[in-house]
Amino acid sequence: MVLHQLIFLILTRCMYMSGEQYKGTTTVGVVCDDGVVLATEKRAMMGSFIASKEAKKIYQIDDRVGMTTAGIVGDAQTLARIIAVETKLYKMRRREPITIGAIVTLLSNILSGHRFFPYFVQLIIGGVDKKGPSLYSLDALGGQITEKKAVATGSGSPIAYGVLEDRYTENMPIDEGVSLAIRALHTAMKRDSASGDGIDVVKITSKEYETLDEAEIAERIKKLA
Repeated sequence: MVLHQLIFLILTRCMYMSGEQYKGTTTVGVVCDDGVVLATEKRAMMGSFIASKEAKKIYQIDDRVGMTTAGIVGDAQTLARIIAVETKLYKMRRREPITIGAIVTLLSNILSGHRFFPYFVQLIIGGVDKKGPSLYSLDALGGQITEKKAVATGSGSPIAYGVLEDRYTENMPIDEGVSLAIRALHTAMKRDSASGDGIDVVKITSKEYETLDEAEIAERIKKLA
């Protein structure tokens, strides 16, 4: 009976995945000398239909930590809520912020624990803690990778990677990291039909978590050669 129930759950999940659910995206993370840049485009798809042109794909989960999401929107939002609460509880109990490595380990354990009924997501976690800037990527089964330079996820990631690997430099200033992330997304949006409709960018340093306004992003896009 348990086996039949498990098979039913898996088949239901697969049907859910193949149906008209929000999916398709491009997200980017860049490590800089004094912080981390996270950026995404804004399009959400339902099959071949553009379901939203203002989808939120970057979530602030602590004062100096952000998370980008690719995959099923409901799964991503659930994980964002869970981990945001856990970081607040940790801070209340320990009276200090949780490290980014600990956040990633917790998320990895949650994802791994649901491997038979998984959250269909690709995540980028980045920010600045007492150890400095750090960036991680996570897959749907909890596999985690420490990213030393830059990372991209989602349907447009192969295109974004071409830009990131060509133009990334070690210890680049965060302002250059912002421009690189915008360039990578702008290029991916030209060729990936599931990506588009604007760009969101977050700049995280030891001093602040800053969301760039649309006017600044538009000005930077105009300057792309």
